[in-house]
Amino acid sequence: PKRVYIHFSQHTGKPAKPLVEKGAEVTIGTKIGESDGFISSTIHSSVAGKVVSIENYPHPVVGSSVSCVIESTDSDEWEAVAERDPTHMSAEELVTIIKEAGIVGLGGAAFPTHVKLSPPAEKSIDTLIINGCECEPMLTADHRLMLEHAQEIIDGAALFQRIVKAQDLIFSIEDNKKDAAAVLSKAGAQVRTLKTKYPQGAEKQLIKAILNREVPRGGLPMDVGCVVQNVGTAYAAYQAIRFNKPLIERVVTVTGDGVKEPKNCMVRVGTPAIDVINFCGGYVGTPTKILFGGPMMGIAQYSENVPTIKGTSGIIVWQHAIVHDEGPCVRCSNCIDVCPMGLMPTELFKLVKNKKFDVAKEYGVLDCIECGCCAYNCPAKIPLVHYLKYGKSEVWRLSRK
Repeated sequence: PKRVYIHFSQHTGKPAKPLVEKGAEVTIGTKIGESDGFISSTIHSSVAGKVVSIENYPHPVVGSSVSCVIESTDSDEWEAVAERDPTHMSAEELVTIIKEAGIVGLGGAAFPTHVKLSPPAEKSIDTLIINGCECEPMLTADHRLMLEHAQEIIDGAALFQRIVKAQDLIFSIEDNKKDAAAVLSKAGAQVRTLKTKYPQGAEKQLIKAILNREVPRGGLPMDVGCVVQNVGTAYAAYQAIRFNKPLIERVVTVTGDGVKEPKNCMVRVGTPAIDVINFCGGYVGTPTKILFGGPMMGIAQYSENVPTIKGTSGIIVWQHAIVHDEGPCVRCSNCIDVCPMGLMPTELFKLVKNKKFDVAKEYGVLDCIECGCCAYNCPAKIPLVHYLKYGKSEVWRLSRK
């Protein structure tokens, strides 16, 4: 891209602190943002060029936030790339490299990876699961990565296993990706093939499917002896540890009936969506909706100039997006039947609509993973996820008072 807009908030936790000012010269991999606390992440330049401003700019998740705008010089100069052997590195050294490289979970949540790899001493980890199940329908980024970079993913996973001292390392892949499963198996990985269904790639559902363990309400996978990492995260960590490459690019699926040439692209962080779409042949007709993410959990964007961030797994362009009017609940219980967390979305929706947030908390609104199954199956077309997301945010806001 000719110009990138790199946000300092691209991850779960506190935004990074800017380290550069207008006029600064940067190369690929220059650290431009320092992590601000334990649950935070560093940010690096994805291009070589000049910082033209530090300003508020459209953000794909939070609407708008502070970003570093860099004009590219089209140079391939990296900050410091050198091959190194991690064989004798300690777990602490490996975690430090991962933290400094700004590695976050690439399955969607963008949770800082160094935090997930640093469980408390009393939390013993016996199983590391590498998630090769696509997080949503239509997205094929992980599938493509497994086919083309299987060995690097396996090596990155082995480094994760060393860090958390897990006895078992399991690669989970859905049964519609038999070619990826075969490639990983041939390379020596222990692969578990799972039924293709949504949301199979969610952490808690994955742990239940593979190990028949249930993560308790409000708990984490480490509470049942597990750590789950995405295949893209394992690949990014391998690149950071072996070659000193920070996380400045990722695979993004570009698809939908509104783009001419759907494909998977390796995209630099901070690239405007329109640049990626144009690389894929441009629009088919006039788009009615652009989503960042997948069709179930993706977030509609108000501008084609919104830049990608570390958690951007897909860009979907719809030429014919259907907008439904919300109708009255008909008490059919479809939403209850399909909820993978065993919640009652219809009741939570009413509680949130009536601002009974304390009762909604008791009914488990914070356990909602926002997968969208309830809204997808609602005959009244009630935007249940919108209500539940609002309810969750209000519960958290009120708890901080």
